[in-house]
Amino acid sequence: GMAVPAALQRSVVFPAGRHTASLIFLHGSGDTGRGARAWIKQILSQDMSFQHVKVIYPTAPARPYTPMKGALSTVWFDRYKISNDCPEHIESIDSMCRQLTDLINDEIKNGIAKNRILIGGFSMGGGMAMHLAYRFHQDLAGVFALSSFLNKDSAVYQALKQNESVLPELFQCHGTADELVLYSWGEETNKMLKSLGVSTSLHTFPNLNHELSRTEIEKLKIWIVKKLPVEATKAN
Repeated sequence: GMAVPAALQRSVVFPAGRHTASLIFLHGSGDTGRGARAWIKQILSQDMSFQHVKVIYPTAPARPYTPMKGALSTVWFDRYKISNDCPEHIESIDSMCRQLTDLINDEIKNGIAKNRILIGGFSMGGGMAMHLAYRFHQDLAGVFALSSFLNKDSAVYQALKQNESVLPELFQCHGTADELVLYSWGEETNKMLKSLGVSTSLHTFPNLNHELSRTEIEKLKIWIVKKLPVEATKAN
């Protein structure tokens, strides 16, 4: 039969207290889970950590990446080009959705309810998170997308046109000076998702290029705790 892909490598920040919720952070193209964790740690001067939330930074397997002339890169999926105006490389997106579903299922096996799991990421990682949540896992706690976008004719939009259920809330951040993923692409993604019934917020960062800022991560942390509140200790 088919070879089963190896479990994704991951870098994990364990909660200080009892683990009752999980957060999956997907890195940008060419990065690694360990790299994304180190970047955030550098910005905050400490790990992004919580009393009750386990933070998981998986690493995308290396694959040929068309925008780099087919060179191997740690990307969640392939793209024909870095543009919001071309078709999506749906085969690679869907196969990664299956691998990331295994990661979600690992957390569920650890006793974490699906509505206590958040998924998001930076750049391509945020795009991947939107595909995963809005097409396959509409019962997650929420989605965040930092400097990310969906293509104009995204499979996500097609899926939501048929949708009736309550959808995970989207927390989006984007710098107005982003030269790689234009602010207008992020804004258009936000408007489209809102028009399709997603509860969205878009936080705009003037003069921020294709990068993360401390203010942005602090805002994200506040939203994470709002979506994944500490559970009251259950009385016996």
